[in-house]
Amino acid sequence: MPRIISGRAGGIPLIAPKGQDTRPTADKTKEALFSILAPAIPDCTFLDLYAGTGQIGLEAASRGARTVVLVEQARAGLSAIAANLEKTRLSDVTRIEQGSVWTAVRHLLTSGSRFDLIFLDPPYRQAIADFERLATDLTQLLTAGGRIILEHDAKSKAPDFVMELKRTRSCQYGTAMLSFYQV
Repeated sequence: MPRIISGRAGGIPLIAPKGQDTRPTADKTKEALFSILAPAIPDCTFLDLYAGTGQIGLEAASRGARTVVLVEQARAGLSAIAANLEKTRLSDVTRIEQGSVWTAVRHLLTSGSRFDLIFLDPPYRQAIADFERLATDLTQLLTAGGRIILEHDAKSKAPDFVMELKRTRSCQYGTAMLSFYQV
């Protein structure tokens, strides 16, 4: 069961939809991710694409992110996010963009939104392809010095470069790989 690890909502267990449609990030991977990102989290703007249960964005909110946007399309995921927002009481800094990642990214671009950290965890079978298709738009959503983090299957090698984005590091945690990109 996913949970908030640290911060103002630390220790709160989260709701996850039943079935195979949602694959919450494992605690070990999430702990490593937030250990790496710790200096960048306080007062950052954070975008969680393919949010699922919302656990990654909610962890960022719990640890002091100024603004968190969760993007999710599936009804089960949206229900879980709504319940998790209520449980964690993090709705003051968190909002939901309901719909496809493609539509949400376009809306965020049109509204002039910018993010210090963008996390995306698409279904593993399409992770690299989705990232490559979104790269140009994600680059435009990044603040100067911002980072994009892609969670993908460790068996799939993330490209060194995608458009203007350069992979700066990759870290494997079991079957998951976190690949970090910057302009």
